[in-house]
Amino acid sequence: MISKDFFRALELIALEKGLEKEKILDIMGRGILNAYKKVHNTSENARIDFNEDKNEIMLSAEYIVVEEVVNPGEITLADAKKRRKSAKLGDTIKVKEKIKDFGRIAASSAKQILTQGLKQLEREKAYDIFKEKENEMITTEIIALNRDFVTLDLGQNLETSLPRKELLKSDDMRISARLKVYITKVEMTTKGPKVFVSRTDKNLVKRLIEQVCPEIGDGTVEIMGIARDPGDRSKVAVYSHDPNVDPVGAVVGYKGSRILEVLEALQGERIDIYKWSSKPVELIASAMEPAKIIAINPDKKKKQALVIVNDKDLTAAIGVRGQNAKLAAQSSGWKIEIKSITQAKEEGIRYRRIDSETT
Repeated sequence: MISKDFFRALELIALEKGLEKEKILDIMGRGILNAYKKVHNTSENARIDFNEDKNEIMLSAEYIVVEEVVNPGEITLADAKKRRKSAKLGDTIKVKEKIKDFGRIAASSAKQILTQGLKQLEREKAYDIFKEKENEMITTEIIALNRDFVTLDLGQNLETSLPRKELLKSDDMRISARLKVYITKVEMTTKGPKVFVSRTDKNLVKRLIEQVCPEIGDGTVEIMGIARDPGDRSKVAVYSHDPNVDPVGAVVGYKGSRILEVLEALQGERIDIYKWSSKPVELIASAMEPAKIIAINPDKKKKQALVIVNDKDLTAAIGVRGQNAKLAAQSSGWKIEIKSITQAKEEGIRYRRIDSETT
């Protein structure tokens, strides 16, 4: 069967949907064989070939020559001789079939298989695309809102729902608003790929910083630790592998230009950037900023530290709901306990002031 229109349509479908022609032809072949089966009760003896150079669709079937047809895939000797005069009992003859003779029901079945197959190919393509983006950040658009969820357009004809509790309190909640989200997981379901996203995951902050800081991309600066209280505050520890590059300055940018982009994407969430150090006292003192630290007693084996502050600074050092202490501990990887000078004296705790530290 010669069909220039078919192969022209094949090119358009492949281009429009971004699918491989070979996969579309495979689905089409299955549809034609299914249509053949509806007419002949079997398709095990049939074969479909596509010749794009000649714009030709070739359907053939092999039949066993028998005296009396009992099973599908068999042909009587008389009918076989009409196709090949030398045919004899037991021979296998190859017959070219005409696709246009299948009938309306068979053709409809073939069309249905093609439609379903194309839909599945699109789902698989979308899954592959987003699976590669797992643990990465993408930009989405709000296309629907209700009391409990927002619906986001992810692209690739795919949507996802995000619970409002997963959003930041300051997020712009209106149709067409654009939100950067972090892809936490991608699964293939019977209805197609399901993409799970978050605005509260700490790795969203990490990806945002990586996006604005080329020194992280080239390996000069590295994010060593990160902790987040979503929508309120984050602490990020950074380190430079080049002594001539200030890691904090690289992330913040000239006059705060780089970190401003991150803050805008997070709708104003505060971010503390501090320098990571292999020296525990320096690391913990930086992690506790902006709190003023008097002394730090580190226990390297247990990776925990006692931090001493002035009485008047105790509340600020701990932070509202313990936020400053918690984020400092999580971002530095150290367990931190904070006491005032008065408490330290009452408990007989000895310490050496940071300004007298030599190591």
